[in-house]
Amino acid sequence: MYLQVSVIFLVMVGAYTITKWKGRGVEISILLAALAGGVAGALFQTPPAVDVLRHLVEGTFVYLDVILVFVTATIFIAVIAESGGVNYLVKGIIRYFYHQRLVALILLMFIVLIPGALTGAGSVSLLTVGTPIALALGYLGISRRRVAAILFILGGLSAAAPPVNIWAMIVCAGTAIPYVGFTLPLGIPVLILGILTVLSLGWKKDRSGTLQEVMENLPPIPAGMSWWRIAIPFLVFFGLVVVSRLFPFDVPILGLPLQFSISALVALILSPIRINFFRLSVETVKRLLPLLATMAVVGSLQQVMTVTGVKGLISTLVINSPLVLLFILLIFLIPLSEGVLTYGGAAVIGIPLVWYLDSIGLHATVVIAGLTLLWPLGDGLPPTALIGRLSVMVSEYRGRYFGILKTAWLPWVLITLTGMAMILFSSDLAFLVEWSK
Repeated sequence: MYLQVSVIFLVMVGAYTITKWKGRGVEISILLAALAGGVAGALFQTPPAVDVLRHLVEGTFVYLDVILVFVTATIFIAVIAESGGVNYLVKGIIRYFYHQRLVALILLMFIVLIPGALTGAGSVSLLTVGTPIALALGYLGISRRRVAAILFILGGLSAAAPPVNIWAMIVCAGTAIPYVGFTLPLGIPVLILGILTVLSLGWKKDRSGTLQEVMENLPPIPAGMSWWRIAIPFLVFFGLVVVSRLFPFDVPILGLPLQFSISALVALILSPIRINFFRLSVETVKRLLPLLATMAVVGSLQQVMTVTGVKGLISTLVINSPLVLLFILLIFLIPLSEGVLTYGGAAVIGIPLVWYLDSIGLHATVVIAGLTLLWPLGDGLPPTALIGRLSVMVSEYRGRYFGILKTAWLPWVLITLTGMAMILFSSDLAFLVEWSK
């Protein structure tokens, strides 16, 4: 049995490697790996040949709820950005806090964190607010390389921040752990690490300019835009979330997709300019297609790995590893799995890993929170380097790509230490989960 499953696993690895070597995207590579695994499994009747296509199709629906959250949340943020809300916030921060550097950096950090926290994707943060934030950081005297490094780290932290954390959702779905209690275990370290990132990389001034020059170069704001037009849609969203938690038996279950949709509708109504909602939605989904495709094919990969026994093989390898060696390997293995498989790393490695760590007495929810601080680091590693490449694009950095990773070494180390500490001392941090419920 071990030989049979090992052969299937090697076939999947070979299919993925060859496809990537041929220059195909990560989505196609994962899909072909799942298909190759299904065909190889059919040769051993695990699954039967007639069921291979069924498992591939069923797998695409594994993360349908996550995909719906992803789309509706991103459209909500896109409406805010299209109405001029993001430019309004950035320009206001520069106007009032240009000479108070600490406050300006922290407020700009929050603007980057919010879109990713609401959508679960750091790429959305960079696509919606990355350009104005990069301009603002540049006008605060920060070099483009440091700007790119800041955006890379904050983009990753925004994806890990609550309320929507896709890595945690994938692991919870695969381990039958409820996706609850993550607010404080994720929110506190993300805020602390975000502040340390902007201070360590943004405190030094590489160049200077006058406030008037900065204000003239920032993007214009639509007439009629005001703070309440931005605040009300967010208040509606958080109000719906809070009410559903405070009165779970008296309020209908709306779910995050509907809550984001209602908030987007409110933002659309309050927009000072006319927005073509259909065009905006189509453009938003087009930008999201690579990520949505990744979620679909990761589901297929997970389904095939389950029915062929590959997931069980990986679980066995994890369980049989010496504990000290396993913890050392996590520092490298978790980011590398994200760099190769993107969200697929959570399904392939995260699920069996959480099963094992939970079985030896560690607190599963805190462990998942710790792991999801490490996975975003892999979004700066080849071959995918999704957030890293976007940070280069929006910051207009023209130097060597690995210069960004070198610049971000201190936040990288701090995030790694924090994530590992949360895993090792998860039982002692369990009170954060209880306080979050």
